Amino acid sequence: MFALLHAAGVLPLGVLQRFDDIIYDARLRATMPKSMDERIVIVDVDEKSLASVGRWPWGRNKLADLVNKLFAEHKIAILGVDVVFAEPDESSGLQHLKELAKNELNDQPVFLARLQELTPRLDYDGVFARTLESRPIVLGYFFTNDPQGRSSGVLPPPVFLEEALLGRTLDAPEWTAFGSNIAGLADAAPMAGHFNSFTDPDGVVRSVPLVAHYKDAYYESLSLAMFRAIVGMPKIAPSYSKETFLPKAFQGVDKLLLTQGDKTLGIPVDRRGGALIPFRGPGNAQGGSFQYVSAADVLENRVPVGKLKDKIVLLGTTALGLFDMRVTPVGEAYPGVETHANMLSALLDGHVLVKPDYAMGFELVVLVFSGLVLAIGLPLLSAMRAVVLSTSVLACLLVLNLWLYLGYGLVFPLAGALAMTATAFALNMSYGYFVESRSKRDLANLFGTYVPPELVDEMVQDPDSYNMKATSRHMTVMFCDMRGFTNMSEAMEPVQLQAMLTGVFSRLTSVIRAHRGTIDKYMGDCVMAFWGAPVESSDHAQLAIKASLEIVEVIGEINKEHHQAGLPQIGIGIGINTGFMCVGDMGSDIRRSYTVIGDAVNLASRLESLSKIYGVDIVASEGTRQATTDILWQELDKVRVKGKEQAVKIWTPLALNVRTTSSLSDEVKLWSQFLKMYRSQQWDQADVALLNVSRMNPERFLYSLYSQRVASMRHLPFDSEWDGATNFETK
Repeated sequence: MFALLHAAGVLPLGVLQRFDDIIYDARLRATMPKSMDERIVIVDVDEKSLASVGRWPWGRNKLADLVNKLFAEHKIAILGVDVVFAEPDESSGLQHLKELAKNELNDQPVFLARLQELTPRLDYDGVFARTLESRPIVLGYFFTNDPQGRSSGVLPPPVFLEEALLGRTLDAPEWTAFGSNIAGLADAAPMAGHFNSFTDPDGVVRSVPLVAHYKDAYYESLSLAMFRAIVGMPKIAPSYSKETFLPKAFQGVDKLLLTQGDKTLGIPVDRRGGALIPFRGPGNAQGGSFQYVSAADVLENRVPVGKLKDKIVLLGTTALGLFDMRVTPVGEAYPGVETHANMLSALLDGHVLVKPDYAMGFELVVLVFSGLVLAIGLPLLSAMRAVVLSTSVLACLLVLNLWLYLGYGLVFPLAGALAMTATAFALNMSYGYFVESRSKRDLANLFGTYVPPELVDEMVQDPDSYNMKATSRHMTVMFCDMRGFTNMSEAMEPVQLQAMLTGVFSRLTSVIRAHRGTIDKYMGDCVMAFWGAPVESSDHAQLAIKASLEIVEVIGEINKEHHQAGLPQIGIGIGINTGFMCVGDMGSDIRRSYTVIGDAVNLASRLESLSKIYGVDIVASEGTRQATTDILWQELDKVRVKGKEQAVKIWTPLALNVRTTSSLSDEVKLWSQFLKMYRSQQWDQADVALLNVSRMNPERFLYSLYSQRVASMRHLPFDSEWDGATNFETK
């Protein structure tokens, strides 16, 4: 029933979708031809080109030289451009010269005459446009979902309008804006195709929309536009199965019909107007599925004449700094231009992979049939015969799916049927092995040392819902480190130090457990805890912050007691982060523990070490702040910690809102104004704001830290690329 509900879309299970993706990727890699398509060549703006010609973007005059050489000298058949020219090229300085002609030098006839002579040569956009005219060139552009619907450039004509659907449905992706080529270039080369792709929930690009929806029209992809240009520009119209019994409003598109005269070609598409990319092999700029030629070699005449004659050429980029790499089933850093090349190759071969609109019905039939066989057969058979039956069902499912894939290019879901068969067999074999009392006892033994007793009481009410298997969850983790431990260990006897640590850790543990936290481990002078597992909690971040605030109060009470007893004072540093992390039973065969791992955990550890730098007791991430309510936060900085490329905002909780004073709120507001000025490099205004906020709390170390930063940074030139982040290279 779960498999049927998943297949029907009533109860979609993410794990089965991920399993289907894994099956598809493995099948694709196993059946790829892994041969080179000699028809298509990629002219690559690679690292070599950037080193030779200069950083991107190049002047349009340089691109005009490149296009001229490809057509005039190398005699290519067609050029597709996987780059968008969204802004005018002003690198020639022509605009500045025109300003001089209007102002300072408007009375210099020699200058004005010379400027008029040079204008055609210095108008790089005009030079490039004249190069594009009357040549088989397909420009590229992209669609996007901009909240304000801001677009740039000029769209090409659509391939068909909504009215061509005749009341039927086409769930093509609908966009609100676009980034296209400037008018002069779009007029010179009116044929263009979008280079958008579908990115699946796991971040992998497996398919492309052959048509995309914008307003009341549909626009073709770059690969489809090039294919149409190659075969003679046939017209496109949506096609629907004539054998369906559904009303028009429920009929989905199954093909795009390309018609020219009395010739018709049907390209199969899915319900979104897309097709799966039939990758030929792993991307490889040094000899994989397509021949690569460096753009610098073309410009500098190092490519033999005749090598590119009559070739279909795609101009794209693989240089890492140009960010056109994608995660695909055949590579984690796959050139985006090769996705278009693979799709174009498939269109030329008539080999397009597609998940048809009737895939759901097919999967439901398979599930019902195989499910009935298992439901009826397994309870009646011995263990050995049950193994044979389950194995036979699995084999039939695999063979049927592979036959349809290889023979007809049809991609059908398989994970639900495989999971159903395996689960039915496993349940049949293991039923009765565990009893409820044993489950509860084992659960208490497993988790009793990690979580508060009251949580264990909740867990034993439903023991089957909890285990120590590793899983990914959205949780909150905390590192709580004791400051000054090294000095204490040198000044105190070991037995005395042990007693003091035990007392401190006991009180901190009581606070964590009181807020439903799970103790992970004690590491020397550090306590690690997390919230959200094994018992899930929607307010895990809120509980963690409340626990941290109470820990700071408890440390203050402990220091008062230490002062009276003549013991050293202790400090505290807490790092908290909220995000997805792996939680479960980890370790070796000798020793294991219930713990959390992952990037989110590592970030919490880094944040704990930053507490000393910013002079605060608690440092939390942006994710934690967003997941809490009724807490007054103060932003500390935007940081880029070791091992992370993305900068993150860090915060410190000051108090619960119910305990917040008006002066503290005013201090935070003034501090926020300072940070805006600091990040916009307005040093004078930042100094004034910092002085005002420092007067409100003169002893706060954070303000003196930023005072030093402003003093040192005001001597530096304005940096337009600075994102306001502080980089930390050490852990």
